[in-house]
Amino acid sequence: MNLEEMLSDLGHEVVGQAMRIDTAMELARESEIDFAILDINLAGKQSFPVADILSERGIPFAFATGNGPEGLVDGYRDFPALQKPYAQEDLERTIARVFRGSP
Repeated sequence: MNLEEMLSDLGHEVVGQAMRIDTAMELARESEIDFAILDINLAGKQSFPVADILSERGIPFAFATGNGPEGLVDGYRDFPALQKPYAQEDLERTIARVFRGSP
């Protein structure tokens, strides 16, 4: 099951999906969203500029990564990170952490 399907199964509406950093930045700037899951690597580019936009807008988010916390840069190391590969239960726990305000 892919991320969109898992989110839908958990009752969330998926507003957009971005495979490239420019699309992700546009979605982060313009979309009315409650939270986001950011893959750290988007077509070979890191998604931290997207995280910056979401932070500025006050939109909570978590990272998805195959590298664990080591893949996060300073300033984002304490943010929720969903370790790939993940199951729906992992996603559900991560979303709960996002809304608890961690960090």
